[in-house]
Amino acid sequence: MRRTALFAAASAAALSLATGAAHAAEEAGTPNAVSELVVTGAPYVVSIDSTTTSVDVVKRDDLDQAPSGGLGDVLNGMPGVRSTFFGPGASRPVIRGLSGPRVMVLTNGVGQIDASALSPDHQVATDPQEAERIEVLRGPAALAYGGSAIGGVVNIIDDRIPDQPVDGVHGRVLADGSTVDKGQSYSGALKAGTGPWNFTIDGVHKESKDYSIPVPAKSARLAAEDGEDFLGGDDSKVANTALKLDAYGAGMSYTGDAGFIGLAAKRTETTYGVPTEEADPVSIRLKQTRYDARGALNVDLGPFDKIKFAAGYADYTHTEFEGPDPGTTFLSDGWEARVELIQRAQDGWQGAVGVQALKRDFDAIGDEALVPRTKITEAGVFTLQRLDKDSWGVEGGLRLDQRKLDSLAGKADFTNVSASLGAFVRPAEGWFLGLALSRTSRAPSEEELFADGPHPATLAYEVGDTKLDNEVSYAADATLHYNAGGWNADLHLYVTKYDGFIDLYRTGAVDAGSGLDVFHFVQTEAKFYGTEAEVSYLFWQDGERSLTFEGGADYVHGETDLGPAARVPPWSVTGRAIFEGGWWTGKLELRHVADQNRVAEHELPTDSYEMLNASLVFRPLKNQDFKILIDGRNLTDSQAREHASFLKDLAPLPGRSLRIGVGYSF
Repeated sequence: MRRTALFAAASAAALSLATGAAHAAEEAGTPNAVSELVVTGAPYVVSIDSTTTSVDVVKRDDLDQAPSGGLGDVLNGMPGVRSTFFGPGASRPVIRGLSGPRVMVLTNGVGQIDASALSPDHQVATDPQEAERIEVLRGPAALAYGGSAIGGVVNIIDDRIPDQPVDGVHGRVLADGSTVDKGQSYSGALKAGTGPWNFTIDGVHKESKDYSIPVPAKSARLAAEDGEDFLGGDDSKVANTALKLDAYGAGMSYTGDAGFIGLAAKRTETTYGVPTEEADPVSIRLKQTRYDARGALNVDLGPFDKIKFAAGYADYTHTEFEGPDPGTTFLSDGWEARVELIQRAQDGWQGAVGVQALKRDFDAIGDEALVPRTKITEAGVFTLQRLDKDSWGVEGGLRLDQRKLDSLAGKADFTNVSASLGAFVRPAEGWFLGLALSRTSRAPSEEELFADGPHPATLAYEVGDTKLDNEVSYAADATLHYNAGGWNADLHLYVTKYDGFIDLYRTGAVDAGSGLDVFHFVQTEAKFYGTEAEVSYLFWQDGERSLTFEGGADYVHGETDLGPAARVPPWSVTGRAIFEGGWWTGKLELRHVADQNRVAEHELPTDSYEMLNASLVFRPLKNQDFKILIDGRNLTDSQAREHASFLKDLAPLPGRSLRIGVGYSF
């Protein structure tokens, strides 16, 4: 009853705050004119050059040119973002050195309802080629999405439910092949409209073999630790890394003056191998059926002029095979929904009040069922407010949510309070300076609370602790945007202190049954700080022809009471030259990733590497969106190991590869 009353009071407070803020602003003026809008992080849109936190957008054309891979691999190399790289079949983003339950992956603003955050060998149930765009938010975004966004958010936005009328028939197709893994990839989407009704259908098919590398898969450091001789210099392959993926979906919507409403369904089926040293090859078969509903209605409810809602239900199965025999099966089914009331924009003031809820049933069956059956429910209420007066502005938000976990191993109940406050100025044309402060609370995950079993993917026997408390972060994020005179720059400095950071501690014991080292989930103090920078300069332009130089760099430092945080990526710097020739585009990229010698206990260092990439895009047909793609990756065939990956000493990144593809949009 006390928590119910607390939720009711918070809801009333949020509504009162939003209503007062909306009426306090005068009914005049509009927010700044914007070009690139960001829809993730707040229910109202904000231009990318007016955000007080670090945001990047990957558009459809960028996805066409990206190498075929999982979500983490496609985003890897973006400043502040790396990959958990568990072979081509499974990869999640690592943001500012954080991953797993601290980075939330969404589809159109709703969670995946899968088990990909549980383990790095679990694939995200949405493929990047399903997207029309992907938005990446670095740093806490928990006010809109809950505690699992304490480290960042990746929102995969598709066009399966059109929110605007479709005039006629439109579509896109893409087909490509790659040499490093003898891979083939095909994707396409079609949408059509008749009157207010709109219909879509889309699909993705990928298939690849074991990928090639310039050196033996096992690193010299791991071979030495295992007492083996290392014979380097021979080309090789990473065994058991073949992949086959099929994803297909359809949707429909009704659009009109009052807004839109729509439904969609999707099926994903994947089989992929996992690189290990085990005698029997390990493969994983994933299946998910998902249903989504989204809509937005124009209303006149006091200070509010729009209601947005989104909901998703999914049934997910992940089965691990040891040789031909099924080993462990992970099951996850449930739903998530959110409703947002959008305030009428007045004199630069934007705001929203929202509620979010989810219910998910998780179960694991088999020898490696380290987490028992768990029912998870969550409910949250939040408000986000922003005042933009052109030369200056402020923003802030408040969220209260409750998370309950009911497991065979016990029950847990958490209440989280998160808040943020930011301010920004535009001191001159093209300049934007911002500072955001936040306090974010995350409830422990089911694995951190209830785990008790072997986890071969992390080479650990994991033991949870039902006494774990909320993990709380206090973060400051300073932002600079500059856009003038051919220059476009973004600089971000951040520092985050954690109270009750949940970490894995090696006890020194060895589990007799599995032979794995025993690790306990414990809480410590932690501090992460770092920087991200992106800059571009239009060096020369003559009509449709131009030459642009781009650069990017990042650095993150992570420290806990136990010592250096595990698998923190080293600093990196990337340089790029882009020539636009009218009907063709050429790109040359050189990326340097430093070595990482500052490692956690029992973690091996990683050497530095350089990677040279180049691409050509030809558009030979005038007035037709037909393109030929030629993409070369790792042209110098460098040995490269992703430090954020548990498999860095068993599975280096792919060697030299040539990818050729064709795409057409109409």
